[in-house]
Amino acid sequence: MRAIEYSHTGPADVLKLVDRATPTPGPGEVVVRIVVSAVNPTDWKSRTGNGDGATLARPQVPNQDGAGVVESVGDGVDSLSPGDRVWVWDAAYQRADGTAQELALLPAALVVPLPDNVSFDVGATLGIPALTAHRALTAREAGPEELAPGALGGSVVLVAGGAGAVGHAAIQLAAWAGAIVITTVSTDEKAALARAAGAVHIVNYSTEDVASRIRDLAPHGVDVVVEVNAIANLELDLDILAMGGTVSMYAGGGADEPSIPIRSAMGKNARLQFLMTYTTTTAQKQAAVRAVTAAAAAGILGVGVENGLPLTRFALEQTGDAHRAVENNVVGKVLIDVAPM
Repeated sequence: MRAIEYSHTGPADVLKLVDRATPTPGPGEVVVRIVVSAVNPTDWKSRTGNGDGATLARPQVPNQDGAGVVESVGDGVDSLSPGDRVWVWDAAYQRADGTAQELALLPAALVVPLPDNVSFDVGATLGIPALTAHRALTAREAGPEELAPGALGGSVVLVAGGAGAVGHAAIQLAAWAGAIVITTVSTDEKAALARAAGAVHIVNYSTEDVASRIRDLAPHGVDVVVEVNAIANLELDLDILAMGGTVSMYAGGGADEPSIPIRSAMGKNARLQFLMTYTTTTAQKQAAVRAVTAAAAAGILGVGVENGLPLTRFALEQTGDAHRAVENNVVGKVLIDVAPM
């Protein structure tokens, strides 16, 4: 079966199309025929490594996220059957078998039934972006552990960078859970995407006084900030944060040593929540998996330009180009058609 792999870290040129043996599932394992694989920033960053061209212990198939159909199951797997439509998460985290291949061998715990009304395209985007967004929205001390309709009722959520994949999912999930959602964007085009995702209050930070506008929209402050650029925005976040609010930081946006306004944070009794979806607790991850699956089944988390997340597609043999597109900050989501059905 066809697969993309790399044997040493480096630029996208290290990605090679190869023929691999068909995998056989062992106890507790599932083989999934991948229909769509998604590319996230973490995928190209893992492929790049430290930039020193390090040789890997074994070839690596990239990409964490994907969706497809169960091909076969191993002993002890009772929750899934051949033919089931599924989505997968963290496929390549501390494993050599990501989703950029026709048949992926995975632990059953990483394979989730995909509701019949949810497309493979949506399924392939539920991993890193939506699970990260869910944790960001549930990191507040007084907040819910699992999102559902009404779970964020009365809360104000600020999504920084609402046109990105995580920001897009955060807008959709927060609105589904009943929050008042404010988002920041840099252009009118990105404002249109955020609006299509469900954002009602949109602030263009290139042309508006962001702090003043947010105070007008949320005079009592913002309860949760979903932050993509802590380096640039932390001072602003603490300024508009409600007492006891949380800034959930899933990306830094630059150097690895931000300056933290300690007095401002203390005065607000603020929680500065750093997060990485890979290392959340099992309970947090399972809550996120349940919630995003439920949201998708309810028609939330749609993709495509009509839902605020343009799609750029590549064939499996073009995986290097797909990685380059994400590296170059293409707007929207990059998908790879692995085995179209």
